[in-house]
Amino acid sequence: MKNSHGLAAALIAVALWCGGTVLLAEDLTTVYLSDLDISQMRQALGSPGRDKSVENKPISIGGHTFQKGIGTHAESSWELELKPGARKFAAAVGVHDETGKNGSVEFLVYGDTNLLWSSGVMRGGEQVKLVDLDISPYKRLLLHVTDGSDGSRYDHAVWADAKVLVKGEATAVAVAAPEPAVILTPKPGPEPRINGAKVVGARPGSPFMFTIPATGERRMIFDAKGLPSGLAVDGQTGCINGSVAKAGTYNVTLKAKNARGTASRDLKIIVGEQIALTPPMGWNSWNCWGCDANDARVCAVADGFTSLGLINHGWTYVNLDDGWQSMQEHADGGPGRFPPAYALQADKGKFPDIKMTSRYVHLRGLKMGLYSTPWKSSNGNYTGGSADDDKGHRDNQKVEGRVMFEFQDSKQWAEWGIDYLKYDWSPVDVDNAKRMADALRVCGRDIVYSLSGGVSREKARQWAGLANMWRTAGDITDMWESMSGIGFSQDPWKEFAGPGHWNDPGMLVVGHVGWGKPRPSRLTPNEQYTHITLWCLLSAPLLLGCDVSRMDDFTVSLLSNDEVLEVDQDPLGMAAGRVSKDGDCEVWAKKMEDGSRAVGLFNRGLFPAKVTARWVEMGLSGPQKVRDLWRQKDVGEFKDQFDPVVPRHGCMMIRVWPKKG
Repeated sequence: MKNSHGLAAALIAVALWCGGTVLLAEDLTTVYLSDLDISQMRQALGSPGRDKSVENKPISIGGHTFQKGIGTHAESSWELELKPGARKFAAAVGVHDETGKNGSVEFLVYGDTNLLWSSGVMRGGEQVKLVDLDISPYKRLLLHVTDGSDGSRYDHAVWADAKVLVKGEATAVAVAAPEPAVILTPKPGPEPRINGAKVVGARPGSPFMFTIPATGERRMIFDAKGLPSGLAVDGQTGCINGSVAKAGTYNVTLKAKNARGTASRDLKIIVGEQIALTPPMGWNSWNCWGCDANDARVCAVADGFTSLGLINHGWTYVNLDDGWQSMQEHADGGPGRFPPAYALQADKGKFPDIKMTSRYVHLRGLKMGLYSTPWKSSNGNYTGGSADDDKGHRDNQKVEGRVMFEFQDSKQWAEWGIDYLKYDWSPVDVDNAKRMADALRVCGRDIVYSLSGGVSREKARQWAGLANMWRTAGDITDMWESMSGIGFSQDPWKEFAGPGHWNDPGMLVVGHVGWGKPRPSRLTPNEQYTHITLWCLLSAPLLLGCDVSRMDDFTVSLLSNDEVLEVDQDPLGMAAGRVSKDGDCEVWAKKMEDGSRAVGLFNRGLFPAKVTARWVEMGLSGPQKVRDLWRQKDVGEFKDQFDPVVPRHGCMMIRVWPKKG
């Protein structure tokens, strides 16, 4: 393979001439884009390569090598600021030879909001295409690579020999500043305000715990009038504990009082067969620590929920994902199971006494969850829920040559005080799911049941009859393509959501995430607003995946807007659906219990755009009152529609009521 750096330069020079412009080299300075800070380039997978491919190999396209350039992975975007001295942008683009003939991408170059050049779809093995553009009229240059509309597999794109020619100082081109993290949520006032779910479910005789979520100046005194027999409230903490023997619906009035006043709110406690009457809100260890969660980290999350005030907004669950179990092998049982009872054990190095970990969480008014699987070993090679058959397992159910521990394990979890189970395998089998559902029902404790893995929409009715929530997509990552691709594909699932059973599009990827090495989310601030807005509209479970100890003010503000969270926790339990789609602009809406509509206006495009929500498309007529939920302020009354300008990859979340009078 020959070095064609000189050839590429010559080809570009010919292209410039053919474009009708003759450049005087002595008047211009060349700024190679790979010499700038490429860390701000955003891409779907991996990290951009400086003078290398995305896999850190020398740049090669169509058999020709290049000394300079940037390797990236579709989809990707990079924005540059241009000053008056910036004159020309030039590059040779294509798919890196490391993919063979695989991969398909399209290169797009924008000046401000104008599309200046498109490569068309390019595939692996093809020759470079040359870019030659006059950029002197523009203040911004956006380099964007799409996946060619067929998925991003092998989409290793290269901006080879990419440069800006400037007159004067090289500083005429610079990497655009990151999008600012603007906090829209007003801080709670000092007066008491009761937040969170308005309805909660429990089974007769099961241990009950509900912490009244209330913001406001402390010290605060709590009360609950109309509690059923068997329940009592702690006036200092606001935690309601006990158990209710008799099924029924109990209307309770919650109260919170401090030096600034008194707040009251109704809570409906429904004792029957359904739990998780609103989507669970909490935290899961996977997106932060992977298999490396431990007692200290879990306790730090519980402390963070209280110290940051998240508990005052309804955040409740602290859930351990894979890796809490023992990996020790035993000759007479599966991994981590100890004869003679073959009881499930925690990894003693991580959790010396997992029952005490659970107690620590509960003492802070929170609930605790665990992970398991029907496999013999989990994805991380930790103890699973089955073992090979032998005489030592006579008391457990046998299925296809395996011993299943669902009933034994669920009783163990109940003894530890576990409130939530993530049950993970793929594809999800109805028989396995049902056995665990039956086991949880008789374990003596209300344990929220979450199915994770390959759950098909064709069997969603069955999942809704067995579990409280089920995954509707693959694993989410903290990239726009992943989050938006999952979130905006949820419309077909909306009919299956309702009190006690929820579609789960995946854990939240805001704050510091990283699957073992936490670092700031790669979602921009606007993308994080879109993430929370869309999940709340979908009535999705809200499970954080971040390092709570490193939450900044922006992340806390995303998670403590009670008007936004109220949309997710609405007792009606409907999931939003897509109302309209116009190019990159979409409107999603859901009906609320009080008859209002919660509406998300989304801009999935690269540039700010007007997004129009039309009342007639939501089944509404006449003038409507509009409230901005993120800013918590009324916007005004609008006759037929509402059409704000929405930033790129951003949203506006509103609530709409008919005009009175």
